[in-house]
Amino acid sequence: MELINKEKVSQRISSRIFTNTVMKWLFFLATSFGLLVLAVLIYRIFNDGFKFLDIEFFTNFASRKPENAGIKSAIFGTIWLMAITGPVSIILGVGCAIYLELYAKKNKFTRFIQMNISNLAGVPSIVFGLLGLTVFVRMMEMGRSLLAGGLTMSLLILPIIVVSTQEALRAVPKELQEASYGMGATKWQTIRRVILPAAIPGILTGSILALSRAVGETAPLIMIGALTFVAFVPENIWSGFTVMPIQIYNWTSRPQVAFHDVAAAGIIVLLVMLLIMNSIAIIIRNKFSKRY
Repeated sequence: MELINKEKVSQRISSRIFTNTVMKWLFFLATSFGLLVLAVLIYRIFNDGFKFLDIEFFTNFASRKPENAGIKSAIFGTIWLMAITGPVSIILGVGCAIYLELYAKKNKFTRFIQMNISNLAGVPSIVFGLLGLTVFVRMMEMGRSLLAGGLTMSLLILPIIVVSTQEALRAVPKELQEASYGMGATKWQTIRRVILPAAIPGILTGSILALSRAVGETAPLIMIGALTFVAFVPENIWSGFTVMPIQIYNWTSRPQVAFHDVAAAGIIVLLVMLLIMNSIAIIIRNKFSKRY
């Protein structure tokens, strides 16, 4: 009897070891496949576009000749767009999250709002483009301006900032809030001096990652009529504009092969910008995160 039990235990152990080994290699192959595809993509982009990365590429405007094409107007347009999108989306998103998490009563109405905000984070970006076209371009008569584009992109990333800010606020221990109330602080003093300082790393990380998504979006801006060929730098929020993803799309749609190489150079610049933004988010999270 004891021999039979030992054999069963041994079979179970062997089966578990085999299953663990299979799953380990399955996950390893999945990770390797993703890294291989990424490596091939980066190699192809750098191999095609690196020869166009020079000073003239950053100082020239768009051109009908690939050897004279540059990304200056797209870079300035992207910076202008983020200068509008960032403050609007962060102020509204953080304010909305603070109200829903710390002020609003937990009832069916707030749960309904919370559910819709979470659902909006997964809505296709082109839907926000249609909303921006209807509200900002036509109804408010902003035209194809930077302001219309910035407000449209703010709507796109607003749900992401709200959700990430709420998660950061929830991560603050309740004991800190109770201690603040016990010292006689008001609710707003507790939020301003205790909760927000502790939640800032999570808020900034989520906000920067949301802005990184906005930098790479194209569909909403095409819907509101952003220009594809711009040979000037925006002067104010009412100027026409283009951004790097739209400029890259314009180059890839050209029949000349040389323009595809120029587009690869633009992709390199865009990837570097996104890498810098994501690195800043990681540095902020690691430097200012607190353990309680």
